[in-house]
Amino acid sequence: MNNYRDYYNYANNNYNLPLYNQDKSYHKLYEPYQGLIRGNMFPDLYNTYKVSAPIEILPENEQARLLTTIDSLEFALIDLSLYLDIYPDNEYMLKQFNMVRTNMNELVYEYQKKYGPLCLNNDALNKYPYSWIKSPWPWEGDNNVEI
Repeated sequence: MNNYRDYYNYANNNYNLPLYNQDKSYHKLYEPYQGLIRGNMFPDLYNTYKVSAPIEILPENEQARLLTTIDSLEFALIDLSLYLDIYPDNEYMLKQFNMVRTNMNELVYEYQKKYGPLCLNNDALNKYPYSWIKSPWPWEGDNNVEI
């Protein structure tokens, strides 16, 4: 075994697991939100284990909906990048990865324009006054409810 791909396939085969992703035409993916709530972007690899149905995320306002969408795209990016670590020559998955990355970057820009910086590496933090501490925080929402 001279690389990780060989080990991955060897390990799966020794545990009598299906050898997913060997077929280069493997194109089944959940939508990012469905992947997020299942913890897996690949329907053929999803295992319900002890939970018959994944728990839905129910955002209460526009800001929370946007954050949930960004979270789901971030999850999809991570899962697809792990797949591409093993199968870097899968052109279809690379296109999916780049499409998700582009969509996420656009939504992060939209979020930061509406609600302020989301990450510490945002250009908006170069300006005075320092806007990272600008209210409301995401968990404070629009209704100013005391916690």
